[in-house]
Amino acid sequence: MNLPAYDEIAENLSFLDEWEDRIRYVIDLGKALPALPEELRTEANRVQGCASQVWLATEISPERRVTFRGDSDALIVRGLVALAVAITSGRPAQEIVDTDIIGRFDELGLKAHLSSQRSNGLRSMVARMKRDAEMASGGV
Repeated sequence: MNLPAYDEIAENLSFLDEWEDRIRYVIDLGKALPALPEELRTEANRVQGCASQVWLATEISPERRVTFRGDSDALIVRGLVALAVAITSGRPAQEIVDTDIIGRFDELGLKAHLSSQRSNGLRSMVARMKRDAEMASGGV
């Protein structure tokens, strides 16, 4: 399975009523996320504030499009990383800044079922994505 686009993910999740099925799908998204090469698993790329190990590498094109590559050592968190990457990656920096990423997780019915540790980690990851996009847009 390749990492699908956000709209496809949202559509697939809309057919899953049970939390167990939804979280299994999120885990499958994590399995589809390309592995982050060891050379990008640096302290600079590690997301602070996550209970699990989470790495996020940011690439910015000359057109100010931001591509995120991420990974985690925890299955569910890796799926959350995959979803955040699907929401944001390849988009113009300012569009990422303006996107309510956490709101997208709410729309999918995922955020309400996350533990407080995972919710905090998700917020830390999203804050990092927003900060990197803000810098790419020339804002910070």
